[in-house]
Amino acid sequence: MAEGPTATLLVFRGEAGQRGRFEEFAIPVQEGMVVLDALHWIQGNAAPDLAVRWNCKAAKCGSCSAEVNGHPKLTCKTRLSDFDLAEPITVEPMRSFPHIRDLVTDVSWNYAVNRSIQPFTPPADVPQSEWRWQQADINRLQEFRKCIECFLCQDVCHVLRNHETERPFLGPRYLVRTAGLEMHPIDQADRRPYLKEVGNIGYCNITKCCTEVCPEHIRITDNAIIPLKERVADRYYDPLQWAWRKLRGRDEAPPAGRELPVFPAGSAPLDPPEGVETSPADQARAGEPPRPGTAAASRRPDTESETPSENRDDPN
Repeated sequence: MAEGPTATLLVFRGEAGQRGRFEEFAIPVQEGMVVLDALHWIQGNAAPDLAVRWNCKAAKCGSCSAEVNGHPKLTCKTRLSDFDLAEPITVEPMRSFPHIRDLVTDVSWNYAVNRSIQPFTPPADVPQSEWRWQQADINRLQEFRKCIECFLCQDVCHVLRNHETERPFLGPRYLVRTAGLEMHPIDQADRRPYLKEVGNIGYCNITKCCTEVCPEHIRITDNAIIPLKERVADRYYDPLQWAWRKLRGRDEAPPAGRELPVFPAGSAPLDPPEGVETSPADQARAGEPPRPGTAAASRRPDTESETPSENRDDPN
């Protein structure tokens, strides 16, 4: 290995449903290096079978999401220089989603949720050439369209992560998408029954953890979730509106055929490496306000710590 600074990465390795482990790798550090560069170095020099999902390496595709030192991040945007290289850097899969292999998780549930949302519904009697709206409307919607579907907000959402209820919740990513539709000045659909009865927007208690991890800096809580909650509250809990709906007989149910799929239990095995009392993810949160995820420990399979030289080729 060339002389110079090095970083120690503890990378989660394992197959779905099997015993997992953390492997330790010493990485030569170069200026400007990001975590994804380190993972590519591992693939090229130490563990060619390491499974990592990535695509653009420019923070625009959302493919390389993982948990670095316990915090959901894009590995292509997380510089090694942000860390104390005297301490190991842990890289783990997103723990809220079913584990496939190494750092890869199954995020297909999100696409099923997307299909449950009523799409853009313009007025049937107004031709597109006559649509008109203000620049302020465009600016507001553009923020929601910045989403790259990295699903970091879905991963950190404590409602999805802890799975403490059997009723489904669509998650912050799709509250953002619904907000972009609901606030569109041309759209005619009313998605408030869907948000209340199907998406269960009431489960969100606006902790802003989703906003904190968004790489596009979308103000998810303030600009999407809270306005949608206000619309639902006006629709269902304003006494005058309630009485008016009853008089008119228009207390309609949510649209049929738009049920959310059951959220799969996250199965990424994230127990601590040998000699560490808590998992790196939870250890990183020590001393901070409570963060989502710690209640998921009961679903984690056992893991063990090992180095590449000792056990990488061991099939067991």
